Amino acid sequence: MNFWRSLVGKLWVTIICLVAVVLITLGLFLLPYIDSNFANSGDIKRLFMYTCMIGFSLTTFFALFLFTKITQPMQRVIEAANNIRRGEYGTRLTLVTSDEIGQLATSFNHMAEELEENIRSLHHEKGHLSSVLRSMSDAVITFDIEGQIILTNPHGQSLLESWSDLEWEQESDIEPHSETAESNVPPPLRPLFLSTLKQGGDERSNVHVRQGVWSVHMAPLYSEGSIRGVVAVLRDVTEEVRLEKMRRDFVANVSHEIRTPLSMMQGYSEALLDGMASSPEESSELIQVIHDESLRMGRLVKDLLDLARMEAGHTDMLKAEVDVNELLERVYRKFSVRAKERDIHLQLNKESDVLVLKAADEDKLEQVLTNLLDNAFRHTQGGKKITVHTGTCVLEGRRYLEIKIQDEGVGIPQEDLPYIFDRFYKADKARVRGESGGTGLGLAIVKNIVESHHGTISASSKLGESTTFTLRLPVEKQ
Repeated sequence: MNFWRSLVGKLWVTIICLVAVVLITLGLFLLPYIDSNFANSGDIKRLFMYTCMIGFSLTTFFALFLFTKITQPMQRVIEAANNIRRGEYGTRLTLVTSDEIGQLATSFNHMAEELEENIRSLHHEKGHLSSVLRSMSDAVITFDIEGQIILTNPHGQSLLESWSDLEWEQESDIEPHSETAESNVPPPLRPLFLSTLKQGGDERSNVHVRQGVWSVHMAPLYSEGSIRGVVAVLRDVTEEVRLEKMRRDFVANVSHEIRTPLSMMQGYSEALLDGMASSPEESSELIQVIHDESLRMGRLVKDLLDLARMEAGHTDMLKAEVDVNELLERVYRKFSVRAKERDIHLQLNKESDVLVLKAADEDKLEQVLTNLLDNAFRHTQGGKKITVHTGTCVLEGRRYLEIKIQDEGVGIPQEDLPYIFDRFYKADKARVRGESGGTGLGLAIVKNIVESHHGTISASSKLGESTTFTLRLPVEKQ
């Protein structure tokens, strides 16, 4: 360190200059007096010079002493403070003195220890918060009051990146020059962002982005009583919304399907009780309708219970070796009578006389074939043909039994094909009522049974010409 710029150096210069001024002033007044009043004026002047030289020497020695005892310790304190400023929080002073410098060093060390502990606690809390944010499956995004992004977790960053590739349409409720127009808040979140800043409280809403639904919870960030930003937590609830819609549709469909036969049974039974039947034949017809509707409602309840057990994974499958040819012959004979009554040509084509599944539930497969053929008969008019093709195929190195059931019915519109295996989905709403109407659960049950055998089922159709259901089941045990 430059001595002349130190506090002791400046003090030494000041004292030297002050003493020099005093001595020069005194010398100017004393020298004439010494020359005129003392005979040995030379000795007195030399004594005066020696005194001045000793005075300057003592002053210099005193300055060097202060430089060692004050300036150097202070310089170490300054250097330690700079180290802490640079983040070296472990810096400590080793000054062992009992004066103010020593007390300053002790206080400095205590301050450094407290600061280091606080910084360590902050780092711990920061790491804890960072771990919590990283482990959250929800997207977390923090905005400042200007709408600039302050902090995101990985899911939040991924969400912002995916949304940045979308082209947003101009929201009708956002003014083009509003205060968020230049912010980084995604357009779907801006109304909720503005509402949170305005209301000063938590806001929740569901936001629709393309085909997804996001549950957004925004909360204001306060600092010294004023809002300094907003934290947004976003959760993908697309699946929950879809399931909730399915639940509501299911309840509505079940209510509708059960209410219809119940209403008919109630109406016809009241007609019988009121004696509205004018003849025994008419009474018999009313009773037959009541019986048919009771059977229909029974089928619906049975199908619902079967489907619920399958979807819950509680299907009782008794898998064993199944002779598919024998099963097809039995099902063919069961529908032959119905085919003759309806004047429908039912044809069974077998590729091989030996078609065996190593592990399958014969009763469940019969239910599958029965449902598919029953569906084909209900949608095929007299004079048309229903064909059952059987054979094998190899897919991805595995051998499959392939059964195709093709009818020449009215067909299924292409837009309905992806949904025909859903519960209660009926492509032709006009043909589902009455005696021949199904429960709307048959294909859903078929799909569950096929998938429980590790197989697949698909459908193709030409409207007004034909519909083909293709069933593939693995031949070997899975």
